[in-house]
Amino acid sequence: MKKPIRFFAVLTAMVLMGSVLTACSSGSPDTTEANQTTNNAENNSSTGEPVYGGEITVGIAQDLDSSLDPHQSVAAGTDEVMFNVFEGLVKPTPEGDIIPAVAESYEVDGTTYTFKLREGVKFHNGDTVTVDDIVYSISRCADTSEGTPRVPAFSAITSLKALDDKTVEIVLNAPNSEFLPYLTVAIIPADYADQATAPVGTGPFKYVSRSPQENFIIEKFDEYWGEPAYLDKITFKILDSAEAVVMSLRSGSVDFVSHLTASQVAELGGSYNILEGTMNLVQAVYLNNTYEPLQNELVRKALCHAVNIEEILLLTADGHGAPLGSSMYPSFKKFFNEDLVDYYDYNPEKAKELLKEAGYENGFDLAITVPSNYTPHVNTAEVVVEQFRAVGINAKVESVEWATWLSDVYQGRNYQSTISGFDASAMTGRAMLERWISTSSKNFIQFYNDEYDALFEESITTTDDDKLIEIYDRMQEILTENAACVYLQDLADLVAINPALDGYEFYPIYVMDLSGVHYVK
Repeated sequence: MKKPIRFFAVLTAMVLMGSVLTACSSGSPDTTEANQTTNNAENNSSTGEPVYGGEITVGIAQDLDSSLDPHQSVAAGTDEVMFNVFEGLVKPTPEGDIIPAVAESYEVDGTTYTFKLREGVKFHNGDTVTVDDIVYSISRCADTSEGTPRVPAFSAITSLKALDDKTVEIVLNAPNSEFLPYLTVAIIPADYADQATAPVGTGPFKYVSRSPQENFIIEKFDEYWGEPAYLDKITFKILDSAEAVVMSLRSGSVDFVSHLTASQVAELGGSYNILEGTMNLVQAVYLNNTYEPLQNELVRKALCHAVNIEEILLLTADGHGAPLGSSMYPSFKKFFNEDLVDYYDYNPEKAKELLKEAGYENGFDLAITVPSNYTPHVNTAEVVVEQFRAVGINAKVESVEWATWLSDVYQGRNYQSTISGFDASAMTGRAMLERWISTSSKNFIQFYNDEYDALFEESITTTDDDKLIEIYDRMQEILTENAACVYLQDLADLVAINPALDGYEFYPIYVMDLSGVHYVK
């Protein structure tokens, strides 16, 4: 749930008291309080009656993937936006529950999942969703013709078929307590060939147009089966630099921007309401475990002792954010291993000892490649570089465009280290830990550990919740004990929203649900 940001002491001193801006409200319906300004979400006009209609502009840090096909997306930022366009048989809620969506109901009997299709669900092209579309969508994501399935969890499916024109049955090779959340995967039309350029889903908003590197536009889908969206139109405006974000906010040309830094918030004065959540991702210094100095576990452990996470949080977010110790964030309450947060204490002298023991008494060169459009990661990198240098490592930040980072670092694995954040594709612990198994195409740090792989295989068929927690705890311990990465934080998510708007809710996964956002009288 959203909560008002607590206006911290440092930020209060920085706020530009004499510069109160009017947030953009040109697309709003007639409302007498549209131009009120405040720096406290509790004091806005959200107690008024919700209004249907109007449009908003949302600033986002990167363009979407070149392909808008939901089964081919790579970037979390694409999934974040397209959450408004696509739905699965089931969908998540802000509370972390999984509820029916395209399916009206479902039953689970051991390894058999039976879904009843909701009556009259329409695609954005006007076609009615059929069981053939369900079978097509899931089969497509389970396809192994190009190696790993698009949804690896679907490799457990042994049978997928329509029992009748309203019922689909999925049978697994073994019971799996975490399978259901993967069925949030998008249901798309079976006979539609232009998904990559003109996507069609079943969500509360439909695709309208795209101008690469400029904007992405969606509109309310009037035939949506569920609770209708309030807004008529949303324009996502690409703001690919920190300067562009601040300028757009200060000019009032955008109504909503998430993932802001504390310093950006400070520059806004009282012109927007500021909401605080967390980004629901694992930010870390991700290490290429095949780069010669980083192949040495002692070196990686030295890096872990060299970072002062409290200082990072203070300097980059005025103390906001949640420190992490492994590849799981706090929203996964039962799976989050809090004991690992303090596994490596801040100890520069210990770091130097480990470097000497590893044969790097005089340090080594280390490039930290960071996507320039993600200000929180850039800011973190600048602090980490200085902390590494303090123990003798000649670190430097290499800021690159998002497309370059994606092709060279994530896909090409041609890098030394990077700072980024990774989320869960589904609300499962598996989604956070599967990435680092030896055979995963997403294992871009090239971490290989036999015990870790064996535990993952065991977890797939584990139905006892306590046993699964035990396995995931051990997997997190392996990542931490081996210093696979230098784990930092789940970043604070500071959201600036036009004070004439209300209704935004945070989720425990990395999505941006705008269906509930509305103007108020």
